[in-house]
Amino acid sequence: MIAHTHPIRAILFDLDGTLLDTAQDLVLALNNLLSAHGRDPIPYAVARFSVSQGSIALTRLGFPEVIDEAEFEALRQEFLVCYEQCLCQATCFFEGMDRLLSTLESQAIPWGIVTNKPGHLTDPLLARLDLTARSQCVVSGDTLKVKKPHPAPLLLASKTINIAPQDVLYMGDDPRDITAGNAAGMYTCVANYGYIESGIDTALWGADFCIDKPLDVLQHIEFIRA
Repeated sequence: MIAHTHPIRAILFDLDGTLLDTAQDLVLALNNLLSAHGRDPIPYAVARFSVSQGSIALTRLGFPEVIDEAEFEALRQEFLVCYEQCLCQATCFFEGMDRLLSTLESQAIPWGIVTNKPGHLTDPLLARLDLTARSQCVVSGDTLKVKKPHPAPLLLASKTINIAPQDVLYMGDDPRDITAGNAAGMYTCVANYGYIESGIDTALWGADFCIDKPLDVLQHIEFIRA
């Protein structure tokens, strides 16, 4: 976390666990993969905490004993195919998120998305939820050669919306989100409503602040602007 003196002029969101509640579809994909390999399903209450860590973490959760890299990568690719087949069955906004986006839009505050989810999954998901035109930028996990926690995807998003990094807030629910945002020189916010296990002290992640509901971020924007 760094000292900020600039007003927030834009917000960038992580996707899974921050902008959208995608856990049910991702856990369904994992359990479909497990079923295909003759394995028992993993309870949703357990698997949801791995969602924000992406396909590697979810595949590892289902196949912890697989150590061969090629075998594991084949399973991960199979998981991605399973997820593509149930991409938007239950995915929805977190409560209050659509209202937050509408408020930002009414105040001419641009918002965008920086995610580690690959573009071939990100783009159709956003299209199905009518978010493609609303978002000012989308940087996916394969847009660049690097992804979060590297700051480059966030800096690309900042350049795309033509707002300096120090005037941008990045929201996420995983430590690598905060690491990337801080390294990019942005304000950072932990979305505590995301897929964070109980007992984890997110105040230790080094963000500028944490919120428990999406709309809470508006209070911090006004506070910082004051």
